[in-house]
Amino acid sequence: MRLLKRSGSGELSLTDDLVDDDIPRKYAILSHTWIRGEEVTFEEFRKGMRKHTVGYNKIEFCGEQTARDGLEYFWVDTCCIDKSNSTELSKAINSMFRWYHNATRCYVYLSDVSGSASGANNPHSQRWETDFRKSRWFRRGWALQELIAPESVEFFSKDRVLLGSKKFLERQIREITGIPATALRGGALSQYGVAERLSWAEDRETTEVEDKAYSLLGIFGAHMPLIYGEGGDNALRRLHFEIERASTGDHFEDFSVGFSLADASETERFVARKSELKEIQQTLSSDGSRRITVLHGLGGIGKTQLTVEYTKRYRDSYSAVLWLNAKDEDSLRQSFGNAARRILQEHPSAQRLSGVDLKGSLGEVVEAVKGWLSLPKNTRWLVVYDNYDNPKVAGNTDAAALDIRKYLPESHQGSVIITTRSSRVTIGHRIPVRKLENMQDCLEILSNTSKREGLIRDPDAVKLVNELDGLPLALATAGAYLEQMTTSLAEYLRLYTESWLKLQKRSPELSSYEDRTLYSTWDISFKHVQKQNRLSAQLLQLWAYFDNQDLWFELLCHGDLGDPEWVRELTEDRVNFDDAVRLLCNYGLVEANSTSQEMVESQGRE
Repeated sequence: MRLLKRSGSGELSLTDDLVDDDIPRKYAILSHTWIRGEEVTFEEFRKGMRKHTVGYNKIEFCGEQTARDGLEYFWVDTCCIDKSNSTELSKAINSMFRWYHNATRCYVYLSDVSGSASGANNPHSQRWETDFRKSRWFRRGWALQELIAPESVEFFSKDRVLLGSKKFLERQIREITGIPATALRGGALSQYGVAERLSWAEDRETTEVEDKAYSLLGIFGAHMPLIYGEGGDNALRRLHFEIERASTGDHFEDFSVGFSLADASETERFVARKSELKEIQQTLSSDGSRRITVLHGLGGIGKTQLTVEYTKRYRDSYSAVLWLNAKDEDSLRQSFGNAARRILQEHPSAQRLSGVDLKGSLGEVVEAVKGWLSLPKNTRWLVVYDNYDNPKVAGNTDAAALDIRKYLPESHQGSVIITTRSSRVTIGHRIPVRKLENMQDCLEILSNTSKREGLIRDPDAVKLVNELDGLPLALATAGAYLEQMTTSLAEYLRLYTESWLKLQKRSPELSSYEDRTLYSTWDISFKHVQKQNRLSAQLLQLWAYFDNQDLWFELLCHGDLGDPEWVRELTEDRVNFDDAVRLLCNYGLVEANSTSQEMVESQGRE
């Protein structure tokens, strides 16, 4: 790094090209927009040329401001880098984010913004703020890292008047750039996804097309050689490769497992929960060391769907995403068995797993998968423990309560999401998943599931949403019913109210408002299922004893003479069974899925 030094008499001189240990701890740095034909190059500065240009005026400004701030050294890109030396240029561009980050002061010189003393003291002055918002500096590619990297950034007008600091002008800067406050304040950029960080540079311009990629190296913590002439697309392609390598590590592919949500139910369209998604992403952002997030909330509140959406959005950040059903010990062990099969499909000789008999002891399979997840270079995985609703915690005397700690990999690496109804699970960062409070979000769920448009302007839809009180499962159940029936929203609301009142009289044990809301929507659907297909209704009643576990045709076809007549009728042929299940699927009460054994199963909804 080559720096400028200002003598007591105002003379400017360049230092030698300093290595890291020799770089002064305190220095100032300039951020500006280049003016074609006016900037002073390294060679020109060295020879004392072009001292009457606009470019030299900026260098003098930076030197004077540096002295006023009690600093001795400063850096200006135009004359401190010998751009005729490709090695030096490449090293400088790969180091630039760090140089700006380490600077004591960063001065932003806005050549297209006028300023006066009154303007400096009043950032809300209409003329001043209009010029500031329109400044070319906010549209330049290199200015992005120059805004984000330094802790102290001060903006000056072309008249050298201080307009304000990054902290003082934060609101305006956020509105102009769309960059979150935490990023402007020095928060870890890794907490923001690749797509979001790229969006900050979307409308920015650079003189050289390749610089659109090179100017983002520091934003992503990536490094690569410069190849001017390769074209913008090739430069961006190389940048994406370096971003992936920087975020995943060299051993990412050695442990990659194809993304699959076969073991999780999925909604067609996910709605809302932006703040929760962001908090999950921030919590799980790491260098590969262990991160655990616990999503807790009511049954039917949307914990699983929130997790599904997160895994879909951020799956490229993980080498493997494994989905485990933690409803009880048997379900969890079986899920580990499924995970082992998936891993071995892609890595037949996987360490810790290749010698395990998958048809043997599930305990051995669990330990083998945990061992694979604990391998030294296998640090970028995500494991979801879904439905952990009976946790072994103080006060829970249920003998079947599950201690999830026994099923976590021993090594302190990877990412874990746990979904649970219990607020007493405290082994990670806890995020409460609450009812949806935004009317628009609730109406969108109802519209998506009912396939009815224009609900936003329907007063009956608004009344129904208010009655269902932001419970996503209740909204989805009501929507599935409305899709199948020609019932008006007003009529459905009447049926719902009747069901609620009857429930209050018949089932006082359902003391929870949420339980009654869910039951009432379910009861309306169940009554219509009864009218359309007696076998469907009886199958659903049987299913209730299985909680939300899978049922399939072969499971019921055991030929026991003691079976109820309706079971024998249901399993008389596959068509009867499929018709009964199809109706339940139509009403959103069960979901059908195909397993790896090509067997059609159905899963009861929570």
